Amino acid sequence: DKEMRQHMDATVVQMQRDGEKISFISGALQKDQQDQKAIEMLVQSLEKLQMEKADKEDVLAAMDVKADKAALGSKVNCSQFEAKMERLDGRMQELQSQISGQKQDWNNMQQQLSTVVEEKLDRLELKAFSNQMEGMWRRSVEELKEKMMGGDSGAGTKKQLPVPFTCLSCDRMLTMQLPGQ
Repeated sequence: DKEMRQHMDATVVQMQRDGEKISFISGALQKDQQDQKAIEMLVQSLEKLQMEKADKEDVLAAMDVKADKAALGSKVNCSQFEAKMERLDGRMQELQSQISGQKQDWNNMQQQLSTVVEEKLDRLELKAFSNQMEGMWRRSVEELKEKMMGGDSGAGTKKQLPVPFTCLSCDRMLTMQLPGQ
């Protein structure tokens, strides 16, 4: 029984560590998911801009019809505009490659999380752990209710001290005389 209890305690400690790891991984996944959403919004706005951008031939035709080319040339430098558009296009391509990289990282992280969950959680151990946690929860709720209700309305209450005592610095067992014994 002692070995089985030690094994169960070790299993519970390992499951708590694994739970912390899973919590950390899920936090990272949520952050990656938020980043992914922001990137998707950027891609959508890029697609919208690409759909709405003016065709060079249409702009030239409109300039011939509606504007004086000399006056327009003094206001907009076409070579600068084209250079900036090329840089913008390059940046968008970089963003798209980053998005695809993050999507692959997201899929890898999901696969790792699934593998960790499948490997680490034994249903019988999980049920025992769950029952233990529920018992602790119920006791805590009952103690809290007792404290909230006041328990005893006398001038003082007698509180049972925990026995055995342990040293705070070295965790060594101590024998102490309790008051009133």
